[in-house]
Amino acid sequence: MEDKKMHETDNIAMDINSDADIPGKTHLSNPESSDDPETEKLLQEVQEQKDKYLRLFAEFDNYKRRTSKERIELMQTAGKETIISLLEVLDDCDRAEKQMKNSEDIQQVKEGIGLVFGKLRSILQQKGLAAMNSISNEFDVEKHEAITEIEAGEKMKGKVVDELEKGYYLNDKIIRFAKVVVGK
Repeated sequence: MEDKKMHETDNIAMDINSDADIPGKTHLSNPESSDDPETEKLLQEVQEQKDKYLRLFAEFDNYKRRTSKERIELMQTAGKETIISLLEVLDDCDRAEKQMKNSEDIQQVKEGIGLVFGKLRSILQQKGLAAMNSISNEFDVEKHEAITEIEAGEKMKGKVVDELEKGYYLNDKIIRFAKVVVGK
């Protein structure tokens, strides 16, 4: 009897898994193909949306590549205009150096070097560079870097007594903090 029950369970197991072998058109792996116009329309819309998506994705990828390339080019040539304007100062420095070797008149050399420095400062100011005025102003951690404190009397307490390195703004943004000595 147990033998008979085993065969019955085997048959049931075969029946459960055997529907894939039954001919018909209701299988999940073979969806019913219909000539329904609504289904055709939906399939066509899906295909159009896929096409639009692929085109948009390709366009975005090209945009990313192009902006990345432009950014690299901009970084490589960002200082070009400033450097070109400083070439005149470099030429003046070369002429001043040559003049220093040949001249005995110290006053004339000083005036020439003063003109070169003035030209350099002028060009940098035209490009948006401005020196920070720190001496005798209140110490400000947003602008100054304190190197040391010295006794300076009650009048200069908490104020900048000396400036070891000037601070600079470029178009009203701090690009270098001033290194200062603060009175206590």
